[in-house]
Amino acid sequence: MGFEISQTPPGVGTSELTPAGFSAASMTDTTLSEALITLRKRRLVVLICFLLGVLYGLYQALTQPKVYEAFGRIQVRSGSSNEYRVNAVQAYSNDTASRMQTEVAILQSDSLMLTVARDMNLCNDHVFLGVKGPVPHASLDDPKVRQSTTHRLLSNLHITLVPKTDIIRISYDSDNPKLSADIVNKVISAYIQRSFETRFESTKRVSNWLSGQLDDLKQQVQTSQEQMMDLQRRLGILGFDPNHNQMSSSLEDLSRAANEAKLARIIAESRYRMLSGMDPNTIENSIEATPGTTPAELNALRTQIATARANYAQMESTLGPNHPQAKALKAQIDELAREIDTEQQRLLLQAKQNYLIARTNEQQTSGALESQKSDAYKLRDDLVEYTLRQREFESNRTLYEGLLQRLRTAGVQAGLESLEIDVVDQAMVPSDPILKPKSRIVVTMTIFGLLGGIVVAFLLESLDTGLRHVAEIESLTELPSLAIIPRSRRSATDGDATWSTAQRNITVLTQPKSQFAEAFRSLRTALLLSTAGHPPKFILFTSATMSEGKTTAAANLACVLAQGAARILLIDADLRRPAIHHRFGLNGKVGLTTLLTGATTLEQSVQHVPEIPNLDVMPSGPIPPFPTEMLSSQAMNDLLMRCGDIYTHVVIDSPPILSVTDGVILSRAADAVVLVIRHGKASKHVVRRTRDLLLRAGAPVTGIVLNAVDMNSPEYYGYYGYSGYSYSGVDSESWESQTKAKETKV
Repeated sequence: MGFEISQTPPGVGTSELTPAGFSAASMTDTTLSEALITLRKRRLVVLICFLLGVLYGLYQALTQPKVYEAFGRIQVRSGSSNEYRVNAVQAYSNDTASRMQTEVAILQSDSLMLTVARDMNLCNDHVFLGVKGPVPHASLDDPKVRQSTTHRLLSNLHITLVPKTDIIRISYDSDNPKLSADIVNKVISAYIQRSFETRFESTKRVSNWLSGQLDDLKQQVQTSQEQMMDLQRRLGILGFDPNHNQMSSSLEDLSRAANEAKLARIIAESRYRMLSGMDPNTIENSIEATPGTTPAELNALRTQIATARANYAQMESTLGPNHPQAKALKAQIDELAREIDTEQQRLLLQAKQNYLIARTNEQQTSGALESQKSDAYKLRDDLVEYTLRQREFESNRTLYEGLLQRLRTAGVQAGLESLEIDVVDQAMVPSDPILKPKSRIVVTMTIFGLLGGIVVAFLLESLDTGLRHVAEIESLTELPSLAIIPRSRRSATDGDATWSTAQRNITVLTQPKSQFAEAFRSLRTALLLSTAGHPPKFILFTSATMSEGKTTAAANLACVLAQGAARILLIDADLRRPAIHHRFGLNGKVGLTTLLTGATTLEQSVQHVPEIPNLDVMPSGPIPPFPTEMLSSQAMNDLLMRCGDIYTHVVIDSPPILSVTDGVILSRAADAVVLVIRHGKASKHVVRRTRDLLLRAGAPVTGIVLNAVDMNSPEYYGYYGYSGYSYSGVDSESWESQTKAKETKV
């Protein structure tokens, strides 16, 4: 007997119908909608931070102190004395922004603040220190007093640049208006005095150093001049041009002759080596004419011997080699061969003699050139020394005259440095305090409070290890969600005295049109479609920990399954904390334990529910001393096999997985294992551990059921928004009968 489902009912998503073992896709990055859901869920935190921001803003607006701000302005110019500077490096850079930032840093320096504090005795001023009455005497020589005084002065002193100008604005905030103006004016005067003194001292130091250097430089000029004149007299080159002289002409002639001799030696050597290494028969084709013979003579001899050899060959063939004429011609051939060999040897010897002559000529010419070079080098060294002495003298004289001229203008520069800083505005005593607009303070603090609330909301969301969203649970467990069970709400008629215990405890019996009942119909459909070929017969409900709603889920699903034509058995296998018989108002003295021990039969252990004729319930019976051994016995296996033959579906309620091992043992005998997770209660590591235990035991985990979900929460708002639409205009009982007729058949 089984169910045949014609179509997927409303409310069952794709993931709910996916078989066990399905690997959920990884969660994508947080989208804007998910962020809005998070803010909606943490709206109390955001609201509290928002209210705190508003209250703090009101407090700041009402209690802000009266602060008087005095300000003055100065102009920092590049100065009219730059053209008289001793060293151009001291002049201001052309980069105005860099120059102005440097002046701002000087105005904020500790040395300038210490000068102001010392001149005004701020360490003993009770107005500056913000204390009432006299203060104990303190000295700025104490490091702690000096540090605290300068830090307090700098914290209330504000120095800013006026954009696109050379003007610096100096202001000071204090609760005393006169003190604010006095400090600003003192800072300006101390800055001007420091600028004048530092630059005057710098110029003075340079002038003193230059005065000492000029004396030494003057002595060097005199010495170099005397050395140059002595060398000039020794060389006798007064009015002499060192670039054109007789030695230079001789060097040029000898250099030219040496090059020609070297070239002649190279040609002769190459001719000799070529003749000595080549075939004697080709000498006349490779040499040029030489004294005593010509290539034509050697060619003539070779022609004669070739003719004689031809005649000898003809005569030898006709007259024979012993003929007198043949012998005479043979002797003539030998004589011509000796003459040719002698001529070749003479040509080779003549080439060698020419080579030796060219080499000797080259050596003599090179020797004369080297000798002339030595004389020229000696004279050139003297000329170089003379040139160096002359350049040294000119350099020392130029440097001396330049430094002397700059030294004469150094005094004028020292008097003009103070004109680079002009006071644009002296600080005046302010008449009114500076108060920020109250509305701006409140708005600013409100915005900061709101932003802080948003940050805290997302921080709490990231630190929350609870599982509240079905997509998050699917990603963690890699199991599909079979159904989302809403939180059950009792109506005003739930306490009717005419109702039975089962009707008061089983919501699907009294509220068939509710979201709660519709969720279990979706769970029924998902389970019946979870296995291919046939619906699961043994359905086991379990959870990670206690109080997650597995008993409620098992009881309501059994009722929904029994509303059809199928015959259903509900077994309470939680032998430690049984609750099924309380839900249905049954006798708990007989049941599973009495059946397994043989005290009762199956018919005696099963009890009927009058409200649902097709539903039988087997309570747990008395609590045994060893529940695990009883559930893992052979009698339990035989009982399940027998129940499978009698009933269409067997729904089993088992203990929590992490508490005891009973659920793991029973899961191996089930066709479908449903893991119930309570919304907002289970944590990530608990659910992951439960999933791992079931998978390692080989349990056929079909999916998860998220229980006790608040449908008004942002994550699930409108999840069962269709509820009531399917029932409109149709009687409840007739709708259920028609639906069951379409969905099921025995």
